[in-house]
Amino acid sequence: MKAYFSELFTGAWSLLVGMKVTIKALFTPVVTVQYPRQKIEVTPNYRGHIDLIKDPETGTHKCITCGACMRECPSDCIVVEGEKREGVKGKALTLFTLDYTKCSHCGACVETCPTGALNYCQDYEVAGSAREEFHYDLIKRVEERV
Repeated sequence: MKAYFSELFTGAWSLLVGMKVTIKALFTPVVTVQYPRQKIEVTPNYRGHIDLIKDPETGTHKCITCGACMRECPSDCIVVEGEKREGVKGKALTLFTLDYTKCSHCGACVETCPTGALNYCQDYEVAGSAREEFHYDLIKRVEERV
């Protein structure tokens, strides 16, 4: 008889605790966002594809064409090319492409960049219907940015 009442009390207590959780959730504000019309702010920790950082002083990128990011990438999705120009110290960046279809988001390229020229992009609405749409020319993206 004692076991019966103990089990009855445990069941009633469990029901009350469950109802408390349900009632608490009933009165909390809704956090649903109507996505295409409303967009949430992306957290600074979001790691999208990589992007070249625009230097505020010169208005161009900060890449020195060392190729450290390309060598460190385990997915071989980065291609960096540069050429030596007359009157310019070091190499000038001529090609910096990212094949986002192969990127593993490991972050090795951002960590190994000696000048801090790479960072993660905040684009989260990346969609396309062909692979070629995910081959990014990062120099062109820097020039298009305001």
